Amino acid sequence: MVRSWQIGAALVFVASSGACSKNDGGAPNPQDVEIVAADDGTVEVVAGGRTMFALAATGPIVRTFTERWFGAGVISFLRDDEVADPLSVQSVESDEAGVRIEYASETRSATLTAVVLDAEVSEFELEVAGEEASSIAVGIRCDEGGTFHGFGEQYNATNQRGEQFELFVNEQGLGRTGGGGINEGDEHTTYFPMPYYIDARGFGALFDTKRRVNVDLCSSDEDVAWFEVITGGAIRWRVFHGPTPLDVVRQLGDLVGRPTALPDWAYQLWLASQGGRDVVLAEVDQLEAARVPASALWVQDWTGIRPNIEGGSGVQYLWEPKETCSSPDDVCYPQFAQMISGLHDRGYKFLAYVNPFIVDPSSVVEADDPSRFAPRFQTMVDEGLLVKNEDDDVYIARFDANAPQRNAHPDFSRDGTSDFIRESLANIVSSYGVDGWMADFGEYIPFDSVHADGSVADERRNIFPVDWHRVNREALEQVRPDGDWVSIARSGFTGVQGYAQIHWVGDQQTDWGELDGLPTVTPALLNLGLAGQPFVSLDIAGFSVGAGPSTKELYFRWTELGAFAPVMRTHQGADKLNNWNWNSDEETTEHFRKFTFVHCALADDFKALAEEAVRTGAPLVRHLMLVFPEDTETWDISDQFMIGDDLLVAPVVAEGATTKSVYFPEGTWFNVWTGDSFSGGQRIEVAAPLGSPPVFSRGQDRTDIRD
Repeated sequence: MVRSWQIGAALVFVASSGACSKNDGGAPNPQDVEIVAADDGTVEVVAGGRTMFALAATGPIVRTFTERWFGAGVISFLRDDEVADPLSVQSVESDEAGVRIEYASETRSATLTAVVLDAEVSEFELEVAGEEASSIAVGIRCDEGGTFHGFGEQYNATNQRGEQFELFVNEQGLGRTGGGGINEGDEHTTYFPMPYYIDARGFGALFDTKRRVNVDLCSSDEDVAWFEVITGGAIRWRVFHGPTPLDVVRQLGDLVGRPTALPDWAYQLWLASQGGRDVVLAEVDQLEAARVPASALWVQDWTGIRPNIEGGSGVQYLWEPKETCSSPDDVCYPQFAQMISGLHDRGYKFLAYVNPFIVDPSSVVEADDPSRFAPRFQTMVDEGLLVKNEDDDVYIARFDANAPQRNAHPDFSRDGTSDFIRESLANIVSSYGVDGWMADFGEYIPFDSVHADGSVADERRNIFPVDWHRVNREALEQVRPDGDWVSIARSGFTGVQGYAQIHWVGDQQTDWGELDGLPTVTPALLNLGLAGQPFVSLDIAGFSVGAGPSTKELYFRWTELGAFAPVMRTHQGADKLNNWNWNSDEETTEHFRKFTFVHCALADDFKALAEEAVRTGAPLVRHLMLVFPEDTETWDISDQFMIGDDLLVAPVVAEGATTKSVYFPEGTWFNVWTGDSFSGGQRIEVAAPLGSPPVFSRGQDRTDIRD
């Protein structure tokens, strides 16, 4: 028997007989895996004699309700007239083919089937019959010692046990205080959600759906974790057998895909610069005079700038350069292709910026030349390539509260849309020599939009990032089949791993805040790795305006963390004129130079780990439990990480801190700045002055990092 799995936008086929199953040394043999059901409805997956995933001894709950929604970047939902219909077990059958359970209530019936697909994976499916439903929830048993790590890119922690939240593609949210602003968000709003988790005991689960999923992880009931899918149709999920958390990451990647390898130059500094041709070239001169090694310039305002409503400026949402200045204060890049060629001659790659908003030229102020926007917009209108509203008109709205312009979205459900965007993006490379870009946004599909194929908008909102990053990758591969390109993404959902090459952790505020500042970066990096995205990055030193412009100390600490990310990349932030920068004073430049050389020293480490990552999905920045799965002390640590298996990094993320409490797993650990050694299996308060963040190498002293 062969079962098909629809994950995001990719269709994956898996053999379920076990005859052709893969067993990469460590996974249980097919005959060692079984699904066991009890009369009370408990279902357990047992592999090699160990119990893994288990459904709780409670039937599914079917709900009906009406729903109200509000928001744009962050969408929130309220329910009215909600009725819960718990289903109870009617019969349980088990045989060699698997398990079948019948449930019923007065108005509905449901059937659960569970089968072992092969040595590494089991599949569950629940079908509900009877009155139409709004959602279906299944209960997973909360075992003592069980964990719920992951759920895509989360910023609060890695183990989400005890939390309840919604998994739906959203703007991350500015401030994340839950105050209900148009883009404010809360602790769990995220650009990259996923109905997927890893249990640190060595297994995981992924729900196969494009719809919203609400999770209640042993919060309302300490014995049950509820996964509620907002659908009335059948729901399916897959259980990955492990037997280690790192095996689960590999098994996930076998299903949803993995990113392509990065070119070697990607492991050196990418410096953000903007302000026009002369400003950028002058900053390159400064960089060289300061002896700061860099491989790439990334320039987000290559398309020109626009005034913001609340002051300051943003970038124009176009896919072509602004080559002519309309005033002395304007930003432009004359002879753009020649400028890039000159930077190539000097040894630098040039990276740009794109996003999927299609600007309505009638909303562009005269000074910004509406005619620049008209050809793309009109072509997509004429060819029917844009998402529509309920009146069958192009859906145009002001999605960015601070931008005066209104935008439309591509309709990826319509034939021809992907081709148009792919060719438009490919032209940036072929015409100007650009080496890649930040592929921003992807989270703003309106909830009441209408799509050509009739698909519901909340599904489209979740899978839009998959389509968006797919066409970005196809465009770059079309022009650069040798792989000499990079693309860095913000948004995501299940299946994006096979398309988006790098993810950065989005727009943190330029402060020390625990909800949306520097402390949220490390958990996000770790959760991206657990979600099968091994190549990660961050903005040095944040983006959104927080308590004020970024400070010198904040810049120092963010630089220290950025040097130990696979891609070290700066950003001047939303308040670019007032934020601290690498060249703000001599001491900062010296600190920045030091850590760019530290990053250079790690390049060979990252390249070797990348070779492993494209085969197995093993993240370059690793949660400690991936390396030390038997050490339960590592399971709840989300403010430290490993680079590979032997380099431990514990970033300082508190203002004024000069020490940090660090947990050392088993082994001998060498301070890379001093050579002092520590014995593992203990937590120690270590010195962490500016310029010497806690970094330790296992088993040998890494003199190359301090030299």
